[in-house]
Amino acid sequence: MDSAESFAAELRRHGVSDVLSDGTTRAAYSSDASLFRVRPLVVARPRDAEETAAALALCRREGVPLTSRGGGTSVAGNAVGTGVVLDFSRHMNRVLAIDPDARTATVEPGAVQVVLQQAAAAHGLRFGPDPSTFTRCTIGGMIGNNACGSRTLGYGRTSDNVRGLRVLTGTGESLRLDASEDSSTRPASPALAALRDVTGAGLATIRTEFGRFGRQVSGYALEHLLPEHGFDVTRMLVGSEGTLAVATEATVRLVTEPAHRVLVVLGFPDIASAGDAAPSLLEFSPTACEGIDRRIVDVVRDRRGPDAVPPLPGGAAWLFVEVVGGDLDEALTKARQVGHVCAAVDSLVVTDPARAASLWRIRADGAGLAGRSPAGLPAHAGWEDAAVPPARLGAYLRDFDALMTEYGVTGVPYGHFADGCVHVRVDLPLDRPGGTGVYRGFMVAAAKLVARYGGSLSGEHGDGRARSELLPLMYSPDALELFAAVKHTFDPDNILNPGVLVDPRPIDADLRVPAAPVLRRELAFAYHHDDGDFTQAVHRCTGVGKCRADNTATGGVMCPSYLATREEKDSTRGRARVLQEMINGSAVTDGWRSPEVHEALDLCLSCKGCASDCPTGVDMAAYKAEMLHQSYRGRLRPASHYSLGRLPRWAAIASRAPGLVNAAMRIPGFGPLALSAAGVDRRRSIPPFATRTFRSWFAQTEHERATSGDPVLLFVDSFTNYFTPEVGQATVRVLEAAGYRPRLTATQQCCALTWISTGQLDAAKKILGRTVDALSEHAAAGLPIVGIEPSCTGVLRSDAAELLGRKVAQPVAENTRTLAELLSDRGWEPPSLEGKTVVAQPHCHHHAVMGWGQDARLLEKAGARVRRLGGCCGLAGNFGVEKGHYDVSVAVAEQQLLPAVRAAEAGTTILADGYSCRTQLSDLTDRRGEHLAQLLAAQLDQNLGTGETNIL
Repeated sequence: MDSAESFAAELRRHGVSDVLSDGTTRAAYSSDASLFRVRPLVVARPRDAEETAAALALCRREGVPLTSRGGGTSVAGNAVGTGVVLDFSRHMNRVLAIDPDARTATVEPGAVQVVLQQAAAAHGLRFGPDPSTFTRCTIGGMIGNNACGSRTLGYGRTSDNVRGLRVLTGTGESLRLDASEDSSTRPASPALAALRDVTGAGLATIRTEFGRFGRQVSGYALEHLLPEHGFDVTRMLVGSEGTLAVATEATVRLVTEPAHRVLVVLGFPDIASAGDAAPSLLEFSPTACEGIDRRIVDVVRDRRGPDAVPPLPGGAAWLFVEVVGGDLDEALTKARQVGHVCAAVDSLVVTDPARAASLWRIRADGAGLAGRSPAGLPAHAGWEDAAVPPARLGAYLRDFDALMTEYGVTGVPYGHFADGCVHVRVDLPLDRPGGTGVYRGFMVAAAKLVARYGGSLSGEHGDGRARSELLPLMYSPDALELFAAVKHTFDPDNILNPGVLVDPRPIDADLRVPAAPVLRRELAFAYHHDDGDFTQAVHRCTGVGKCRADNTATGGVMCPSYLATREEKDSTRGRARVLQEMINGSAVTDGWRSPEVHEALDLCLSCKGCASDCPTGVDMAAYKAEMLHQSYRGRLRPASHYSLGRLPRWAAIASRAPGLVNAAMRIPGFGPLALSAAGVDRRRSIPPFATRTFRSWFAQTEHERATSGDPVLLFVDSFTNYFTPEVGQATVRVLEAAGYRPRLTATQQCCALTWISTGQLDAAKKILGRTVDALSEHAAAGLPIVGIEPSCTGVLRSDAAELLGRKVAQPVAENTRTLAELLSDRGWEPPSLEGKTVVAQPHCHHHAVMGWGQDARLLEKAGARVRRLGGCCGLAGNFGVEKGHYDVSVAVAEQQLLPAVRAAEAGTTILADGYSCRTQLSDLTDRRGEHLAQLLAAQLDQNLGTGETNIL
């Protein structure tokens, strides 16, 4: 076929209904979670097995490669290809059946692991394997890589848990495989007959080289074809990385959940010592034994605050050991024994499920958290999945550390230590001249090292493009000939995932980072954490895909637009890939103004959820602002940039005659017309301007307030001043009750948030610079600066340093507090909220920049019953107001906020500190949101009426 468009049209004619050939989609799918960049011809999203067969038939006829893809979390480059990428996660994602009696589930390949878990849990069952990407990886992807996860000790690998498969071979032959069937009774099959001949000719090689230890995942798992193993083709296909067949359905084994789980954390002086100790713990039959390094924990503390990490025992490395029991006493007894049998320097038994879950989340985010090396450099996959026999793990870790020292690189090992599987990302200098050569040399040396230990190049991720070329260092020529013969049996035309396992691509071909030039010149943000390099910033995305998961149940925000559309291009990862393609410049060719870039970033809410929730620290809100700044600098902008982007300026003008402006907006027909002209969706309402600004109220009532108290500077944002002065008044009331005397800056200041979100960054620097200058004298005097509006507080705490420089902005950032932080630091006793139910919608920037932990603790201290919502309200400043965004804005609100509000009883307080969150509530519901200050002030006033007092 001549082009992507013509091949897409041909696919549609053959019955494949959902085919994408646009540049944005192809850019978004150009990588998975690996180092490799391979732009597909088209992306097809089949709806059923028939469409899958049709796509395969056309690919075979035209000689076009076909690559299967699930969640795109493949770390070795197993899910990228130059031809058709079949994305099963979009439509073929159902759990088809659960059989509680047989303890099996039948699923389509795109079913997400956590969705299967939820379906199985209704019957008291679970699917055993649980890789760290369980919230977004698919069962088909787990089958492709033979994924294992943390609890392999208890439940085995994916290959141990697959009971049957429906697949299409590369020749188009349809096979229905059942691992429990007698292979001699299967219907005649050309592929299986040929495979039996291949197996018979290689029995000696298979018996001596395959299945030597549990984590030997590299290559094809030919041990399952041995006569003594029943010629189990089902299990052999697990881990074949989509090179032999395309799965359209799977039947998997389910197991019962243990009655009780207990986590034991063991501390060690270093990670190698933890590796030495791990095998000794197997006598307690743990379901998990995971190694983690102190440096990963430090990343969590640095990025999310000290409260993000529960207390850990002493040491610089830890083993997380999970034991189970039929009752709690049995599990606790086993847990205490675990702490005494090995050379741990300290131990801790964690019985609180919430605390254990927090620790497991750190381990689950390991791949992302290790994305920066101990040297502070980008750390890469490639050698991230080696495994050795567990008894040799400690020695291997020491030799591997010596190898990194020899090459002048660093990395932080972690992983499944009792299985002998080590994950690590290494800061190989791929972005420097000669870096590709260093990469190749290191990879070869590492492969030779693991082979000397009798290990495997891969322990669960598969070999993919990252390691397939290195298989000759692990296997004999006879074994490699068997791989080729098996491949030829199933896929003689090399259509399925070519370049992987057999006839592999070079390990240093198609690397993404070396093809990306440095981009430092004329940037608006400083990108301090990325050495001032926008290229390094967008390559923070390693593709682990947490942005494709629903993180709201744990209070997460990222990524609301993906949850609304389920389109890869609308995920944080998809956007990062498109920006990476822009920097590469070979396919996305118009730089910042490229249509692909604008399409990918259009539905980004700038919520900053990714800045805290993404394990690698991607800040897509900043990247979008930079893109808008670069695209429109010196050019005509969209109308909303002039209206919403400069809202504080218009609000200041309107405040001179707010009654007149409000009346004008109520004239029939005028309001909607004005909205449309301003680039605002007509379905939105226009919030009225306050008849008296907060600053006017503050000045006029100064004589009514206390003259004593500790001074505190109140940062009055534009939203509070011009739209909701009652929030500011409540804040003053609470501060005075806490023993403070609020004061204001001499003139109204602005954080320039609306200019930032619309990419008017030159103006933002000037406005924010004046504000920081006005605040600096107070910061220098040691006055706390209290923000009222979370998004504006976040600018002072975060964006200001990026726009103005750390030296200028840091003193103000360090002195700026949220109301809850200030009150908590003072030890203030809040008024009792006993009996009050609160549904809390933390502002996204509050969550991402400051964290909402202090607010939660203050409310808990007051006795309120709090339900904290995750996700975004959907308005997100100017986003949900602009034309073209309304439907997505409402869809985002439907993820958490609107259902919670509808379910809330009449007396429930809807807590929403953010002005945009309260505006969304007003627009879409008949309920009103309250700021924390309003909730506390109302209770203080009620107490005053009843004669109660609050003690400072």
